[in-house]
Amino acid sequence: MEKNAKIYVAGHNGMVGSALVRRLQQDGYESFVLRSSGQLDLRNQQAVADFFAQERPEYVFLAAAKVGGIVANNTYRAEFIYDNLIMEANVIHQSYRHGVKKLMFLGSSCIYPKLAPQPLREEYLLTGELEPTNEPYAIAKIAGIKLCDAYRAQYGCNFISVMPTNLYGANDSYDLEKSHVLPALIRKMQLGKYLEEDDWSSLRSNLDSNPIERVSGKRSDHDIRSILAKYGIQRSSGGGVQVTLWGTGAPLREFLHVDDLADACVFLMKTYSEAGLVNIGCGKDVSIRELAELVKELVGYRGAIVWDASKPDGTPRKLMSVEKLTQLGWTAKIGLREGIKNTL
Repeated sequence: MEKNAKIYVAGHNGMVGSALVRRLQQDGYESFVLRSSGQLDLRNQQAVADFFAQERPEYVFLAAAKVGGIVANNTYRAEFIYDNLIMEANVIHQSYRHGVKKLMFLGSSCIYPKLAPQPLREEYLLTGELEPTNEPYAIAKIAGIKLCDAYRAQYGCNFISVMPTNLYGANDSYDLEKSHVLPALIRKMQLGKYLEEDDWSSLRSNLDSNPIERVSGKRSDHDIRSILAKYGIQRSSGGGVQVTLWGTGAPLREFLHVDDLADACVFLMKTYSEAGLVNIGCGKDVSIRELAELVKELVGYRGAIVWDASKPDGTPRKLMSVEKLTQLGWTAKIGLREGIKNTL
């Protein structure tokens, strides 16, 4: 990419998009085309067409998506498949129509079959059934990969696809209903710590940071307790604080700091131009139970963790093979403990 190239980062206010902008700025790129979702609805075909016709970006990072954890994926199934399908179709098609030099589509490791062999290699795509709880989102992301490959095959477009593992870091969503597992753990442990310390000022401030949970500074301590209890944060009959988490804690997951992801994406945008996809991860996984204990330690929460085994675990294991990425010349640098500490 030329230093004066015009770059469109779709989803620049999100965790991934903002990390991409920071990383590109470190390399001296300054000519960005950025639009918030309020300024440009990527689901609106005409609006996207007008945007590309007016701005003519030369490079596109397609990081915009409707995302969430297991609860959100399973609850808002229609929204997750429709919004993601229509957004990626609009951006990819207009990138072709307006001669974008190169596009990177960012997917998710949930595209792989639920019971695929571990670690997950790129060639395992479409070899088995998907995890039911996030099937709509996964199908949308698979469609994005196939769109990029189809436009490459038919029109010669240099559109590439990367599949990040589970991400965390700055600008993540900490919504207690819709966030991914790691930010949800961080938020729950922090609220649990405030509750065990009877720090009602911090509880109010923390809840007020999210519009869905806002207490407006007027509700009673009882109201705050009710909000916390809804998300499994409460005092037990013995007086101690407990945080209830979904599932058994047994599933294994891999986590990559978003700054590492951004570094890998910029590396691949400069060096990789092939069909198919490239996994982006660190090649190491950890059980959700071990992760919860690590977050508990780093946050300083001293209460109990209760596992609700009546709730689904999701895919038993999801470790990405990073052999292809390593052979291309990139490896992760930020360890999990260091990354969580920085995030906190």
